[in-house]
Amino acid sequence: MSFSITTWNINSVRLRMPIVEQLVLKHRPDILCLQETKVPNDLFPLAPLRAMGYEHIIIHGQKGYHGVAIASRVPLAEDHRQDYCNVGDARHISAVFERGNRRIRLHNFYVPAGGDEPDRTINPKFGHKLDFIEEMKNLKASAEPNTSAILVGDLNIAPLEHDVWSHKQLLKIVSHTPIETDGLIEVMKRGGWHDLMRQHVPANEKLYTWWSYRAKDWEAADKGRRLDHIWSSPDLGPHLQRIEVLKEARGWERPSDHVPVTVHLSL
Repeated sequence: MSFSITTWNINSVRLRMPIVEQLVLKHRPDILCLQETKVPNDLFPLAPLRAMGYEHIIIHGQKGYHGVAIASRVPLAEDHRQDYCNVGDARHISAVFERGNRRIRLHNFYVPAGGDEPDRTINPKFGHKLDFIEEMKNLKASAEPNTSAILVGDLNIAPLEHDVWSHKQLLKIVSHTPIETDGLIEVMKRGGWHDLMRQHVPANEKLYTWWSYRAKDWEAADKGRRLDHIWSSPDLGPHLQRIEVLKEARGWERPSDHVPVTVHLSL
């Protein structure tokens, strides 16, 4: 049986609920993970998600900023919210679901963007991002016994050369600087995480999930970055069927600058 999980930085869930509905109507993921929901918990739009069959919803939000949510067709248990860097931001949520005889911990992250200047001495936002990534290095894919793991979200870093439109031109641009890319790769290595998005897509092939609002014609320019990620514990690698990056969603009405990414697993 195929089981699907979609991750999407929606950039305000209330503003963009129509395109969430458009996604679900067409693709019907079993679990939908959203980032940058930008809404406090008491105002989160639960009703439209439940109307679409997502009866199990856990949220971690705040007014106007950040925010993550997991909406699921299958039961969720043991939900947890980690306050990375101890600043009170709503940037992480996790829960356990079961599929067949397999128990899986699902993490949903929204890593800080880091501002515009890649220098923590003059840009505290960049320092916050680096500290966040440093703390993520403690997160292990094998943290819980008899439990597989999946990590999704907007990690705001394009770690590989072909995760950006121009490796050379973006080396000094936040999201692709060496200190960020080395840090994220170290998160994967230390945690024993497997990059599912690159399992079937060679590292020398371009792969993007984000296109800037600043581009007059984003599609023609195609100056993208892979900021959104799906990782897993190694045991789930053999169960990967395919990954879908829904590029067309960038052209939907009132779009996010990120597009949905869906993993299909034989579970």
